[in-house]
Amino acid sequence: MKLERRRFLHLAAGVAALPAVSRVADAQTYPTRPVTIIDTSAPGGATGIIARLLADKFSETPGQQFIVDQRVGAGGTVGAREIASSTPDGYTMMLGFTGNLAIAPSLYPNPGYDPRKDFAPIGRIGIAASTLVVHPSFPARTVAELIAYAKQNPDKVSFGSAGAGSGSHISGELFASMAEIKLRHVPYQGAGPALADLVGQHISFLISPIPVTHESAKNGRVRMLGVTSLARSSLLPDVPTIAEQGLPGYEVVLRFGLVAPRGTPHPIIEHVNKDLRAALATDNMRARFATVGVEPLPSTPEEYAADIASDETKWSTLVKSLGLKAE
Repeated sequence: MKLERRRFLHLAAGVAALPAVSRVADAQTYPTRPVTIIDTSAPGGATGIIARLLADKFSETPGQQFIVDQRVGAGGTVGAREIASSTPDGYTMMLGFTGNLAIAPSLYPNPGYDPRKDFAPIGRIGIAASTLVVHPSFPARTVAELIAYAKQNPDKVSFGSAGAGSGSHISGELFASMAEIKLRHVPYQGAGPALADLVGQHISFLISPIPVTHESAKNGRVRMLGVTSLARSSLLPDVPTIAEQGLPGYEVVLRFGLVAPRGTPHPIIEHVNKDLRAALATDNMRARFATVGVEPLPSTPEEYAADIASDETKWSTLVKSLGLKAE
């Protein structure tokens, strides 16, 4: 009887260990089919640029193929909601950023997901400042002049955004609040269309990440008045910050990372995190990120989880204090 009992316990222990062994085996062979990175912003945005840089880098490893798919709408909540409810097998993840993880959940009454509970953070990618740009014909060459013009012409100055709840939307609202001016918000389906309308002189200004505005500024299609970080960008050392032009304390910095659906096996999360950290450590990737205004800032999954929580607290507080709602 004792022998049979030992055999039974031994077999039971073996069966109990099977799921863990299976998960480890899955992580060792992962991925066995293409992995999709969802970009919740429209074409032309910073998230798309970052997602494609990473997908290309990850796909350099033999046996790995990463593709980027766009699921846009409602400030990124449409795509984020889909990811939150998708199968947690490691084959679908999302380019998370301040817009879809920190701003939109507070701006929309029923976003359909909780950024703290419905995702498994993989790792932080980096941070990026934005730029305030106007058309070259606009009668303001500095942020101070823009504020003065807006005060002299109430309700005549408009700003575009990548959509209600986007980082560019909240950046403009914060700018208006701190400058004590009235602005008309014009939402678009992405940063690309907003920039196109600025070039076409349909809006007065746009606050958008450096990756979106850099080329147009270099080609003379728009003029940069300021950057949204507290310190000047190393990429744009001659462009003053908004904070040093009459709005001390003004700061908007977007944070980017990768997340998967809640319940994604931890060994797979660790696998992708390891690849992500290795990619961000290469000189080539750091140089490519630098040219589009993104400072690589890798992290562990746990550190990125804390980052998401603090970012959501910061921006949800601002959204509520300004009384903002999705349009």
